Amino acid sequence: MPREHGHSPAEIAARIAAPAGRGYLRDVVYGAIDGAVTTFAIVAGVAGAALETKVILALGLANLLADGFSMAAGNYAGTKAERDDASRLARVERRHLAENPAGERAEIREILRRKGLSGDVLEQAATQIAGDTAAAVALMLSDEYGLAPVAPRPLRAALATFAAFVGAGAVPLVPFVLGWGDAFAQATAMTLAVFFAIGAAKSLWSEAPWWRSGLETLAIGGAAAMVAYAVGRLFAP
Repeated sequence: MPREHGHSPAEIAARIAAPAGRGYLRDVVYGAIDGAVTTFAIVAGVAGAALETKVILALGLANLLADGFSMAAGNYAGTKAERDDASRLARVERRHLAENPAGERAEIREILRRKGLSGDVLEQAATQIAGDTAAAVALMLSDEYGLAPVAPRPLRAALATFAAFVGAGAVPLVPFVLGWGDAFAQATAMTLAVFFAIGAAKSLWSEAPWWRSGLETLAIGGAAAMVAYAVGRLFAP
């Protein structure tokens, strides 16, 4: 399990001053699973059709790079859209604070009331936060709009997705590149192992047992591979 944070005054101050944000776990897991699934789907489909190894390599490498770049670009655009929307809403809230401070203070008061504050403490806190534009906007973004307090980083998210996609997606091609005997069977075993490893690693950030998380991801990837192979067999000579 990742090490839990400490609670010394210095650790608390450093952690609150520079929150880590959402991280890139979602981007890595998404990219790795999709990379392994889509590349193996192509390998399984072409192998099912009994085509030559060079066809498997050509289509597999094309998918690995083109689809990996496509996923990274899509993740970049989507993450940037989230960040741009947060910036837009922040501008709206700053304008509201300037044009209707009483209304914004009422919203802040209601947010704090729902967090458990009451009486004089509630009134004082609402007044103080409403007087600090940065603090008021941050509170509105998180509690009124449900946005993360730390803006996402589109380029890093895209790179994480691309690296995970290519890393996991290259595995099914390894036996064909190295010319191993019974390459498809070896590619199948290696890809299934990758599915299980991705799920097992994902359990470090969840409460599910490693074996259950591994089997869940293995089942998802295995089902996609079976479908692709079955379709490929329809075109076998």
